[in-house]
Amino acid sequence: MAILSFDKYQGTGNDFIMIDNREHVFPAHKDSLITSLCHRRFGIGADGLILIEKHQAYDFEMIYYNPDGTQSLCGNGSRCAVMFSHSLGIIQKSAKFYSIEGPLFAEIRDERVYLKMPDVKGVAHHGDDLFINTGSPHYVRFVSDTDKMDVYHTGREIRYSQDFHPAGTNVNFVQKIGKESIYVRTYERGVEDETLSCGTGVTASALAMGLKEGNDHVYIKTRGGELEVTFKSDGSGNFMDIYLIGPAMKVFSGQVEIS
Repeated sequence: MAILSFDKYQGTGNDFIMIDNREHVFPAHKDSLITSLCHRRFGIGADGLILIEKHQAYDFEMIYYNPDGTQSLCGNGSRCAVMFSHSLGIIQKSAKFYSIEGPLFAEIRDERVYLKMPDVKGVAHHGDDLFINTGSPHYVRFVSDTDKMDVYHTGREIRYSQDFHPAGTNVNFVQKIGKESIYVRTYERGVEDETLSCGTGVTASALAMGLKEGNDHVYIKTRGGELEVTFKSDGSGNFMDIYLIGPAMKVFSGQVEIS
């Protein structure tokens, strides 16, 4: 048995196990360990696990895992990684770090993280719904009342539909609150359930709102808190200078026995 130290962080209710892996303390054979650590009943409990590692060309490398061991870009996880790296003394107020989507940039301002997301090139239409890849694939459906949606069952049906086989997709249900504000609930692939917030999901939803209303700044309400997304658009489904903005906070530190 070995003792593994960790911190628990959350970004608008999207929670992550954070591990300083600069000295390679995390085991190489890790899929089953990730699943057990993220389990809400038999583990620490989290929507994902993040390793912070050294990188020759950047401040650090963020390696993100879903609870099932799969990898993707995680917006809220990236914001938490920036705050965690700040607490470790790796960065001060800004970071250039490496992710599964390549280099990312972020700044800490007034306890919020401004994360520059990858550019989006093109939007696919599925009837009245949209498919937007913001580093992770997202299906966006506008609805009249998000709270009345069966997010789990409807989201799961779309996630596993033939249109997105075999990789699947995340699914967002979006309610327009005002010209620049929306309420979003997300079924997350890899978690296989609704999460309280999804950074890449609210980003996709905000871009969809931008297409719908022509604005470039969207305020997002989630079940876990509030976020903002700003961006530029060429009007044809291409987006650049996309920023996901919101808080990221430490919940607790701990140690766990692993074999």
